[in-house]
Amino acid sequence: MKRHALTLLLLLAMLAGGAVPAFAQDGIGAWTKAGPVEARLVSAVRAAGDLTALPLGLELRMEPGWKTYWRSPGDAGFPPRLDWSRSANLSGATLSYPAPHRFSVLGFETAGYDTAVMLPIQGAPATPGKPVDLALTAELLVCSEICVPQTLDLALALPAGPADPSEVANDVARAQALVPKGPNGLLRIDSVRGKGASLEVEATAADGFVTPDLFVETDPALTFSAPKTVFSGNDRHVRLTLTVTDPQPGLDLAGRAMTLTLVDGDKAVEAPVTASAMALADSAAPTAGSVGLVAMLGVALLGGLILNLMPCVLPVLSLKLMSVVKHGGRAPAAVRAGFLASAAGILTSFLLMASVLVGIKAAGGAVGWGIQFQQPLFLVFMVVLVTLFSTNLWGLFEVPLPRALADRLGGDGLAGPFATGMFATLLATPCSAPFLGTAVGFALSKGPVEIYAIFATLGVGLALPYLVVAAWPRVAGWLPKPGRWMATLKTVLGFALMLTAVWLLSVLTAQIGEVAAATVGLLMAALVLALWVGRSAHGAARIAGPVLAGVLAVAAFAMPAAVGPSAGAAPVVSDSKARWVPFVESTIREHVAAGRTVFVDVTADWCITCQANKKLVLNRGEVAERLEDKGVVAMRADWTRPDATIAKFLSDHGRYGIPFNIVYGPGAPEGIALPELLSDGVVLEALGRAAGKTVGKSS
Repeated sequence: MKRHALTLLLLLAMLAGGAVPAFAQDGIGAWTKAGPVEARLVSAVRAAGDLTALPLGLELRMEPGWKTYWRSPGDAGFPPRLDWSRSANLSGATLSYPAPHRFSVLGFETAGYDTAVMLPIQGAPATPGKPVDLALTAELLVCSEICVPQTLDLALALPAGPADPSEVANDVARAQALVPKGPNGLLRIDSVRGKGASLEVEATAADGFVTPDLFVETDPALTFSAPKTVFSGNDRHVRLTLTVTDPQPGLDLAGRAMTLTLVDGDKAVEAPVTASAMALADSAAPTAGSVGLVAMLGVALLGGLILNLMPCVLPVLSLKLMSVVKHGGRAPAAVRAGFLASAAGILTSFLLMASVLVGIKAAGGAVGWGIQFQQPLFLVFMVVLVTLFSTNLWGLFEVPLPRALADRLGGDGLAGPFATGMFATLLATPCSAPFLGTAVGFALSKGPVEIYAIFATLGVGLALPYLVVAAWPRVAGWLPKPGRWMATLKTVLGFALMLTAVWLLSVLTAQIGEVAAATVGLLMAALVLALWVGRSAHGAARIAGPVLAGVLAVAAFAMPAAVGPSAGAAPVVSDSKARWVPFVESTIREHVAAGRTVFVDVTADWCITCQANKKLVLNRGEVAERLEDKGVVAMRADWTRPDATIAKFLSDHGRYGIPFNIVYGPGAPEGIALPELLSDGVVLEALGRAAGKTVGKSS
């Protein structure tokens, strides 16, 4: 009778809530309420077993309209403060945080949780295999219109015995899964750049973004605004821009270590990073992330105009000169029409390039300025086209238009000037130029609207000299009138274009090998011979020459497909006294940590400005001697062929074209980006600053 009475009393006590031994054995603690929040401790296992890490959870429920805070609360609040000192057989407990929500109120940004949340905890028994008695004092700040600190005393006893799953095991596992971790295949942080109080982060979502948010943690703590987002690539890419809400004078986020938590719905990723410098595309131009589209259009206009003066346009000088001199002595209306046609060809080429880049970017491919010169088929196309232009200047062939069409195009026709403008643009794009790199970097980091707007403005800039002559056609009257001298000039300019074809073949050599490129060259020589023979022949033989030339051109296009790309990476050629080594980005920090200075030269065989920088600055004089110093690592990244690592390196520094040179060292661990056109003074000063020395500019 006494046993039955004792059992009955025990059941009554349990029903009254006065005892919880059965719940404790199930791994579920009792709810404890304090104001608008209630909490309990839970365990994914019913007993301690012999586990060295106990999967626990702190479960919180809040009344509607109330919230509590994340580990980094933001502009106000404080995170949970947990005291486990009253626990038995517990050596430690590690609290984790699921991805937070953002709360924006009256311009204040905070991060935390509302309604309900479970915070995962990993407990460490002091002696595995023995019972663990958990006793927790939790201090929480809960807020609605007002904020109220609350203290809750929670308990949970885990007896000795098998660590079988409890009824809340799935809930604890789900809470653990919501804790942001490293790369997970769903979200990826691609680059982080800082300048002053501004931070730009680029990220990718495998399935596209919906409502991305970004939380930034620094030491000492800084508070950031809510990010501004710009989507691209069918919402698979996003750029998030944040600013410190109350920056101290002299604050610069470049080089600062921080932890980023990127959240998009139930997906999240956490990454410890160091913000790189928000590199300028040139020493005088503004950063792409710091100005709006209108200002960047002005930069693009100036960049396109300067492109006319860059070494990259040397191969097209023949075409430009021929386009100009043939207008000498013509009527103003004809001059205006011809120059407008050339400008239209330039603009059309830029819009076509923009369309291609928009398509590649939407498909998730790497984009950049001049990357078409990495493609063997494009190079063969340019070789054939340059060869045909040369033979046309030599009078070996021409494509007559139907009389009606020629009349509509305006006398001698506008198709020629239009085609010249398009072709000149293609040959002028293998290298970047001051201001142009800034504009292109801005465009390619944005969406289709910005890409089309920037590229159209670049085209207007490149075409500006033509437009000026079209506006004042009397300028052409200063030129000598056409005469026999033009035949000699055409011959000379034809040979100049053939030198361009030879240069293109040298670039093609790096893509498909010496034998295949030489074969393309021989086919072009045979094409010229066929056109020459056909021009001198009569009757059916006169037609055979152009037909054979067409067959030879097709054979040239088949060569890249027949041999494929040459194997292996493009070799690093030591064309100066400096001991150039291949580019390996992961070793840069190691060299800097060892006190060395690292000079990175991103170059390509098809980049004429790159070759000019080498010949005029890097490979001679004091700069070459400085790069030969044992304390300097000269690192060359050859982008002649497509290379995802180099493309990402450029993108991380806000660049989408070359040349690109950057110097790292103890005095500049995040790098000093140099302008496109190098000078001895600029390079030596950067090397000195990176090494931690003050160096005056050379004259």
